[in-house]
Amino acid sequence: MRRLPGLLAPATPVAGPVVSVAGMAVDHTRTPYLEALVEYARRDPGRFHVPGHKGGAGADRGALEALGAAAFDLDIPALIEGIDVGPPEPTPFQQAQDLAAAAWGARRSWFLINGSSQGNKATCLAIRHVGRRVVVQRNVHSSTIDGLIVAGLEPTFVASEVDPDLGIAHCVTPEALDSALDLAPGAVAALVVSPTYFGAGADVAGLAQAAHSRGVPLLVDEAWGAHLRFSERLPASALSQGADLVLSSVHKIVGSLTQSAILHLGAGGRVDAAAVDRAVTLTESTSPSALLCASLDAARRLAATRGEELLGETIAALERAREEISALPGLDVLDERLAGRAGVAGWDPLRLAVDVRGTGTTGHRVAALMHELDDVNLELATDSVIVAVFGMAAPAAPALERLVGALRHVIAALGEFEHEPARPFAPPPPWGPLRMPPRDAFLGPQEVVPFDAAEGRVAAESLAAYPPGVPNVLPGEVLTAGTLDYIRQMLSEGGKVRGAVDRTLRTIRVVAG
Repeated sequence: MRRLPGLLAPATPVAGPVVSVAGMAVDHTRTPYLEALVEYARRDPGRFHVPGHKGGAGADRGALEALGAAAFDLDIPALIEGIDVGPPEPTPFQQAQDLAAAAWGARRSWFLINGSSQGNKATCLAIRHVGRRVVVQRNVHSSTIDGLIVAGLEPTFVASEVDPDLGIAHCVTPEALDSALDLAPGAVAALVVSPTYFGAGADVAGLAQAAHSRGVPLLVDEAWGAHLRFSERLPASALSQGADLVLSSVHKIVGSLTQSAILHLGAGGRVDAAAVDRAVTLTESTSPSALLCASLDAARRLAATRGEELLGETIAALERAREEISALPGLDVLDERLAGRAGVAGWDPLRLAVDVRGTGTTGHRVAALMHELDDVNLELATDSVIVAVFGMAAPAAPALERLVGALRHVIAALGEFEHEPARPFAPPPPWGPLRMPPRDAFLGPQEVVPFDAAEGRVAAESLAAYPPGVPNVLPGEVLTAGTLDYIRQMLSEGGKVRGAVDRTLRTIRVVAG
């Protein structure tokens, strides 16, 4: 198996259903939490607790038919003896989390039922007791900005590398992080993203060295890389490269249910496990979904026992698809040619990004035609690119056949077009200067002004185009003409913007005065 350039191999790769971790055998064929739920339902217990559907007996018939009786049967509340409270000790729930830690190579892992957004907020809260100053990659997910606001952290932003040809943002380099830490004396953590939406992987080992040389933990939003641990054909995982706290959005590619994720603690001892535990509790519901947690338990089993095999099949199918797509007029793909560019130490092939610039139309138009002609729905469309995401275990060949067929239909529907030279991608404009901490702007005195009259004002809310959810405006930043024009364009092309109270963006909240 090959490993993509620039990244290290996992310290303890998961090689089969039973592995040795710290001298102890770990049986990944088990799903202790899922099995405990099934056993509870099998006993047909008296359900004199929530939820009100009582295992399905009180559920809407249409919902039962659509979701299946088992979904209601296993929808069990927290604090049920033998499931998430003892005996036994450790409980099946804790056993499941321990197995996840072993599978991902973590010192400890926490199941998240409010998605990776909960993980980003918990990460920010977990480090707040150490101090306020942090160094943050500017193009983090909007939920990290939410975490900065909730925790009252004061960021020094570090820019990721922008590809000179493609115009898209890649990852932060160790040199850039090193310089940013120089500008932020007293910083208590560095927060970065790897891999990106387009599949670029950072030199996490280098970032960890830059942070650790100053005694600062490296916190990695690896939401799009939960699968990296399980194949030698992929970039190495952040934990295996020395990251101290890592977020895995397991539902995105590994295949748990939507809104489920895991937060992993690294082995370096630079982040307080008790602080993470408190932060996870603070940000989660007191009525956690058993279905979400069970899906994490099962997804871990699948990844740990068959991940190498399944990912190999998917990667091979994607390689063939990229060849077919590149042969279509006006289309190109982003592929392993990205690796080695500034800010790209490795590349994740499970994102299929198609460059449509040569067709003379936009990614938005291509995506709309794929939906209209073939009911094909994509993860992301921008002015110049479309992105399709593939799961670790979903049969890739039939899906790819449909995707490539839909692209052929689009090319035919566009008719004769002159093959245009690939123009640069249109990157978002540079962000405005940060005039005040995000929390102060978000919670301080505000006023509402027309969006068209907001240039030069200090934003009091975060604006993030979705997808990918990277903030274009942060609370505390000056609103620039370029940024306002970019957001208008995104909306006109059918994009969505998260964070604004006025969803139409006719108005915007700014700092008063």
